[in-house]
Amino acid sequence: MTTTSTSLLMAAALAAAGAASPAMAQAVSPAPVVAPGNAVLTLSADGRSTRTPDLAVFSAGVTTQAKTAAAALSENADRMNAVITALKASGIAERDIQTSNLSVNPVYGQPRADANGNVSGDPVIIGYQASNQVEVKQRKIGNYGKTIDTLVNAGANQVSGPSFQLDNPDVASDEARIEAMKKARARAELYAKAAGLTVKRILTISESGGYAPQPMVMYARAEKMMAGAPSPVAAGEVQVGANVTVTFELGL
Repeated sequence: MTTTSTSLLMAAALAAAGAASPAMAQAVSPAPVVAPGNAVLTLSADGRSTRTPDLAVFSAGVTTQAKTAAAALSENADRMNAVITALKASGIAERDIQTSNLSVNPVYGQPRADANGNVSGDPVIIGYQASNQVEVKQRKIGNYGKTIDTLVNAGANQVSGPSFQLDNPDVASDEARIEAMKKARARAELYAKAAGLTVKRILTISESGGYAPQPMVMYARAEKMMAGAPSPVAAGEVQVGANVTVTFELGL
């Protein structure tokens, strides 16, 4: 065979290998091999861990209304600056205050009706409403009620929350994972014993779920919060969960 023929054959072989490589890269890993006569058991289990929350997340803001958008926004800015100043004075760090909403929207009046009560025409803009809200992280939960009262006195007329959370849920999440695995193993042993078998090994493990902060649970307007005693707060406990799906090999 000539040198030219050999070079052509090598080039063709390399091209074929290159064309096959994407398919090889996408190949799915083979499933674990089970010994002949053995059985496969797949089950899911949940784990839970509870903690006293160390973080209260809430939203606070100001809504104002005026004849013009500029007037509504200007008044809103003055009152919102007072709210943020009050937040900082109450011990909230600047890094724990984040704007979550700033909007200006028209306010519509009802169309006029004629003598017969018939309404015609489009709604008329009678003013503008400006809204500014911040999301706040209260790291000293014992001060939460006092902070809310301070905000209302500073001019906040919208408050929602709190969502009690864990600042670092990793340890609690790991506890939940361990409990979930223990439950899965115990159930596998139960099924194996009932079938006259033993658990040989774990073939696969997958996890779903995980830590999710509680949603905001309370909404109040300033006029409802101004009266009465300081706002009471009960933090209770938060729960961290984990779910695992485990495949076991069972045999004699």
